[in-house]
Amino acid sequence: MLLETLQGILSESGFANLQWQNCVMFIISFILIYLAIKKEYEPLLLLPIAFGMLLRNLPMTGLMDVADPWQSSGVLAIMYNGVKSNLFPCLIFLGVGTMTDFGPLIANPISLVLGSAAQIGIYFAFVTAIALGFTGPQAASIGIIGGADGPTAIFTTSQLAPELLAPIAVAAYSYMALIPMIQPPIMKALTTEKERTTVMTSLRKVSKLEKIVFPIVVVLFTALLLPDVAPLLGMLMLGNLFKESGVVNRLSDTAQNALMNIVTIMLGVTVGATADGQTFLALSTIKIIVLGLMAFIFATAAGVIFGKILYAATGGKINPLIGSAGVSAVPMAARVAQVEGRKYNPTNFLLMHAMGPNVAGVIGSAVAAGVFLILFG
Repeated sequence: MLLETLQGILSESGFANLQWQNCVMFIISFILIYLAIKKEYEPLLLLPIAFGMLLRNLPMTGLMDVADPWQSSGVLAIMYNGVKSNLFPCLIFLGVGTMTDFGPLIANPISLVLGSAAQIGIYFAFVTAIALGFTGPQAASIGIIGGADGPTAIFTTSQLAPELLAPIAVAAYSYMALIPMIQPPIMKALTTEKERTTVMTSLRKVSKLEKIVFPIVVVLFTALLLPDVAPLLGMLMLGNLFKESGVVNRLSDTAQNALMNIVTIMLGVTVGATADGQTFLALSTIKIIVLGLMAFIFATAAGVIFGKILYAATGGKINPLIGSAGVSAVPMAARVAQVEGRKYNPTNFLLMHAMGPNVAGVIGSAVAAGVFLILFG
């Protein structure tokens, strides 16, 4: 009797329903957890994504099951509505805005060139995806991965190619987290030692009035030009206005700390939970992962190459390394430029200079998303 009971329990357990795809996804999640904890590759992003991936591939749990009525759905499926509705990406942008200083961009407008150059990776991936047989909306969603901007990738994909949301979201956030691993070899390969040791002069002091006017002007211009991008850039600039106005410190503190942390947990776990082994390990997903990596490489390379052009044009006043920060992973990409610069010149301080292209990249990737939404939405 006891043996039969144990056999019955085992036959209904996850062990009896375990597929090879689940095991592969477990291994992938373990690798990502290792990178997050041991290597500290953006653990705030990578750890919840990796654990969400682990949870999603546990058989028989029903965590991502969608049922009727809505309240009886799996807990992760309920949380995932914040991704599908674009609520989480917009709230993330609100928090990012409160932590972003547009001062370096205002003080050095040439940063816009580097931020725009890095968006070349988006259009490269778009064209390549078309050539590989993806539809226009799918290719546009894949291309946004090259901007290294997870919220924008989710925002665009949920409207243009929701069937690809899982692999695109995982790819976008994974590459954002792996910036310290991916970018340095590209930066070193495309620059000379003399260029990497270039010391940049201090930026001018930006007035409070300039910092208050900037987010208002940007959202007015971009939202009127590309209405579809208003939710993302509107939240980004609102958060920045909270910060720069100096009169709503409680709102600014909540947005950049409590709210940002809560949304990051829910977004990270549910993004990871979209990686179901049964569908994730398909040929189309592998193509998307590879295309995303290529887009990211080309974006980094384009930023560095344009940095070299500005280095030559200004007589050696621009360190090309800051061009790599043109991808819109704020402030991760700027920190990588700082770390790499100090490797070759310990007295160098590139962080604030790199923040200019970095925040320009945020605006640039959002504009690219707006263009795609107008073309294919």
